[in-house]
Amino acid sequence: MFPRPFLAESMLFGFFRQKKHNRQIMERQYAALTAAARTPYFYSDLSIPDTVMGRFEMLSIVLILFFRRTAKSARSGQELAQEIIDAFFQDVDHSIRELGVGDPGVPKRMKKLAGRFYGRAESYGAALDKDDHQLLAQALARNIYPERGDDAPDMQGLARWMIEEEAHLRDVPEESVETGSVTMAVPGGPRLQ
Repeated sequence: MFPRPFLAESMLFGFFRQKKHNRQIMERQYAALTAAARTPYFYSDLSIPDTVMGRFEMLSIVLILFFRRTAKSARSGQELAQEIIDAFFQDVDHSIRELGVGDPGVPKRMKKLAGRFYGRAESYGAALDKDDHQLLAQALARNIYPERGDDAPDMQGLARWMIEEEAHLRDVPEESVETGSVTMAVPGGPRLQ
């Protein structure tokens, strides 16, 4: 259902595939998704920790919602999703290196983070498929605050936003996907362009 990153030597092939799809479209859409994930409201009002891992969690959530939409898209939407997942994992790789992880440790960390991303896609997807607000809130708390257990902050607001955003994305015209013009809502605010 979700595109898989082409890690290590296979990432090079993702570069050649981009000739099939307009790089500007991918960059525009990825920038919009990243901007949505960085919206201060998520961190100030919806209990996402403003940390490196908190930002990874929020960007993962936004990408998962977007990929659930593109999974129902025409081929061009799925190609765009693949290019975005490749860009996302290239950014993660770059961030790990900036944090001072040496070359030998990067593949291990990348594998762990990719596993986290796809595990979240599965657990959030199961809750979204059932339209189960409570199950989604529990999965969010478990993933965002694994060390806190029952003492994790309430994720009801974030779960509600995700369910509402998925409903919005279902209605997004295919043309918006093809042109990299899909917008996300800021909770209680305007759509992000």
